[in-house]
Amino acid sequence: MKNNRFIKSLHSRSEAIFIGTALIVGIGTGLAAIIFNYLIQGVEWVGFDWLPRVTPAWGAAYVVIVPALGGLLVGPMIYFFAREAKGHGVPEVMEAVALRGGRIRPIVAVIKSIASSISIGTGGSAGREGPIVQVGSALGSTLGQKLNLSDDRVRNLVACGAAGGIAATFNAPIAGVIFAVEIILGELSIRSLSSVVVSSVTASVIWRSAFGDVPAFHIPLEYGINSLWEYAFYPVLGILAALAGAAFVITLYWTEDFFDNLKAIPEWFKASIGGALLGLTALAYPFITGIHWDKVPHIYSSGHDVIESALSNHSLLWFAIVMIFLKIIATSLTLGSGGSGGVFAPALFTGAMVGTAYAILLNMLFPGVPAPPSAYALVGMGAVFAASAHAPLTAVLIIFEMTGDYHIMLPLMLTVVIATLVAQSLLKGESIYTLKLTRRGIRLQRGRDVDIMQSVLVSEVMSTEMVTVSADTTLTELSATFNHSRHHGVAILDDYGKLWGLVTVSDLERAINAGKPLSTTTVGEIATQYKNLQKAFPDENIGEALNRLSRRGFGRLPVVSREDDRKLIGMIQRRDIVEAYKLALTKRAEIQQRTQRLQMRNIDGTEFVDINIHENSKANGKTIGSLAETLPHDCILISIRRDGKVLIPHGETKLQANDQLTAFIQSKDVERLYSCLRAPKEEGENN
Repeated sequence: MKNNRFIKSLHSRSEAIFIGTALIVGIGTGLAAIIFNYLIQGVEWVGFDWLPRVTPAWGAAYVVIVPALGGLLVGPMIYFFAREAKGHGVPEVMEAVALRGGRIRPIVAVIKSIASSISIGTGGSAGREGPIVQVGSALGSTLGQKLNLSDDRVRNLVACGAAGGIAATFNAPIAGVIFAVEIILGELSIRSLSSVVVSSVTASVIWRSAFGDVPAFHIPLEYGINSLWEYAFYPVLGILAALAGAAFVITLYWTEDFFDNLKAIPEWFKASIGGALLGLTALAYPFITGIHWDKVPHIYSSGHDVIESALSNHSLLWFAIVMIFLKIIATSLTLGSGGSGGVFAPALFTGAMVGTAYAILLNMLFPGVPAPPSAYALVGMGAVFAASAHAPLTAVLIIFEMTGDYHIMLPLMLTVVIATLVAQSLLKGESIYTLKLTRRGIRLQRGRDVDIMQSVLVSEVMSTEMVTVSADTTLTELSATFNHSRHHGVAILDDYGKLWGLVTVSDLERAINAGKPLSTTTVGEIATQYKNLQKAFPDENIGEALNRLSRRGFGRLPVVSREDDRKLIGMIQRRDIVEAYKLALTKRAEIQQRTQRLQMRNIDGTEFVDINIHENSKANGKTIGSLAETLPHDCILISIRRDGKVLIPHGETKLQANDQLTAFIQSKDVERLYSCLRAPKEEGENN
């Protein structure tokens, strides 16, 4: 009996700690959101009130100078102290939950707060929610680590911080809970839900104590349906929202790739370039469009005022159309160049503009039938966010909490679901959050890392040395081809070199058993023609291709170009499974090594760095030994990634173009190492 009471006592104490830590995280996140909001206001006052007054000679040039200066402050801060703070932050939280037991370095909360407040306050086109989600998650993770809690508890506290971040930013506690479950955890359990609810409600209460119980956006009107015909209009809005959401995601990561490929420019300086380009865009668009701004350009920061204008029916058609494209470009320049901020608010901004433009056109075509543009703007906000984040429940609930009006729920749910489904098709199942991780080789499903085979692309293991025949090849010649090549299947090409079909040893055996004459029967008579073939694409993962092989019982698949599916570029076979699995294991080891490096970065002034050797680099073609005198003294070369394999470097190892070298070095010597290994060859220099 005493033992039972003791066990119950421990259980009660455990539950109290569970809820108590969630309460602490909610309080901390709510306070952090308040401080963060005031930091942004302070930076905005300096950049767009005080600075123009003390530098009147600059004229409108401050619009370019302020975001460039902001980037100049943010870039080094992120580069040298917490690179996880770069960009919109949520993918880093998802990675921590999936791969590192929810462990996030405490310094991330500090750097993310300061960097994002500077980035947004100086005009960066980004939202507050991403930074506060990451800050709240870092607070939860830090608390869990300090208390030596289990990985599951730490993950749960990370989700508590994420929920509190959304709840405080938008004064939407229900949406905060669903965001944490739908995006961060990817699964629902009663126990985890209870703590997330406590944290979300607490953060919202803390926020309301400072700013009052007011919604994130002032909603001056009641929204609803004017006519049943509108249920035919909203699905079209869902498709338009999906297109806008997909364009947002693609443009953001294209811009990120563009800046990453600027190897000659120091990484810490790129955010300043992005800020300057953002400023030039803001300076130029009034002259191009005739749309003028007063003190702060419309595309700067989260665009809160522009969204409220759309929700009040104060936006014009031309303005709404232009803002769709400009906001996507502005956000991509801000975050793709290395700035810090969230993507939630820019998605809402873009959605408001899509809905407004669409509704104005509808009212021109069908006067009096559609509801006012503000209703479509509100639905568009939820639809574009759902399309980009693939979070339909969060989108529906956050709009509901902002309006408190049930009448718009039916068209909202219909539009959001259509937008999500279409966007998933356009983005191949990836969202603005998961795509960032997929590009690192991390594929998440329901908040967990999925099958490692999904991290390997078909192009990485397919065979490009193929034996082909023509459709008029005789079976005698085909038999000789099989015997000579030792292949069990070959592709058939037409007179133009296009894929005609596929023929296998099994096809030949069936023809022989059927008594067909080998000398006169052609390959075209027994082969599987192009229209009946299952094909693979080079940019899909090997897991999808192998599933296609197993479902149909095929031994091989032709790999064709997406641009021209008659253009044969390779062949994938069952025997490639082994090679793919080896490559997947290598990638998994690299991911685990990288996560360990993230935890160790800047401990005692040291860090791991990855350096790509280029064709024109001095180091290309040279041995490690010959470079020893020029390398920093306290530098350890750990590994070389070459052609999908990991090599251990030694003195006789010769570096090659496209090698990825990993080194452990003191932070102060990083630039010197880059200079040594990536400096261009001098004219006339040979290896």
